[in-house]
Amino acid sequence: MRIDTLVLGDFQTNCYVLRADGARECVVIDTGLSPEPLVDFLERRGLKPAALIFTHGHADHIAGLNMLRERWGDIEVVIHAGDATMLINPVTNLSMLTGMPFSGQAADVVVEEEGPIEYAGLKLEVLHTPGHTPGGICLYCAEGRVLFSGDALFASSIGRTDFPGGDYDQLVESIRSRILTLPDDTVVYAGHGPTTTIAAEKQTNQYLVP
Repeated sequence: MRIDTLVLGDFQTNCYVLRADGARECVVIDTGLSPEPLVDFLERRGLKPAALIFTHGHADHIAGLNMLRERWGDIEVVIHAGDATMLINPVTNLSMLTGMPFSGQAADVVVEEEGPIEYAGLKLEVLHTPGHTPGGICLYCAEGRVLFSGDALFASSIGRTDFPGGDYDQLVESIRSRILTLPDDTVVYAGHGPTTTIAAEKQTNQYLVP
């Protein structure tokens, strides 16, 4: 699997473009507040996004939704049920706080349970990791030993829990039960900042080390 990382918008959100080797169809994870570089990247490489998967519903991860839907009308938009209304509500997605209220259409696929999903020939496992938001998810690719953690887990840190719907104890439990149980050599691609590994976070993350 090929992974391209674009850092988008004022909040420096990591957007990930995934595709099988040599494939033109791809999967996009999160979009940032400013999706123009993402659209340009996809068009210059002749890539066609089959799915847009949101790790959670905060504005700095979803605000590119409308632009991608306008450019690729058949893209399938995926989000967890716990955050589904955030796509259409500028209060709960926190875009009101940015001074640029954002709302889009509802998702095509609302994930209710953990389990496998497959787009563009890529198999991903949905892990429900609430705590940053009620419907936060991570996406795990067992074949590649990679995890896309959204804003649940960062290198040496964890997601904020002081926004509406956040819960510190729940987030820590989500990370311990859903993420730290993955193989130690799993590479973690976070929603912001650099990559890390499960092993590194077990050893050095101040929020997780006993």
